Amino acid sequence: QVQLGESGGGLVQAGDSLRLSCAASGLSLSPYSMAWFRQAPGKEREFVAAISSSSRRIYSTNYADSVKGRFAMSRDDAKNTVSLQMNRAKPEDTAVYYCAAGTTYGSRVAHEYIYWGQGTLVTVSS
Repeated sequence: QVQLGESGGGLVQAGDSLRLSCAASGLSLSPYSMAWFRQAPGKEREFVAAISSSSRRIYSTNYADSVKGRFAMSRDDAKNTVSLQMNRAKPEDTAVYYCAAGTTYGSRVAHEYIYWGQGTLVTVSS
């Protein structure tokens, strides 16, 4: 059974840092492009960041404009995990964060991803 599990969410103050992790079981993440999405209350799920699969010699990443320069996505295929380092958090970053695995690098379209985690809640207080 394939499972993605996010961790690391919590309550932080504006300006703080937080690191989210996503671990996989029943699936090797190395062939997959990975992404983070988030969904704030009453809003649609939105793209946050993506990282290319291990098929590329050098990983590529891309970010939503709203997080560019503050967030950094990485992957550790030996540990079968991906991470999202969130720096200089803002109240508007408050959302449930989801990791997702897919075959199209950099897609910002949620339905193009095959596997999803259950999400972890991040709350940023002002």
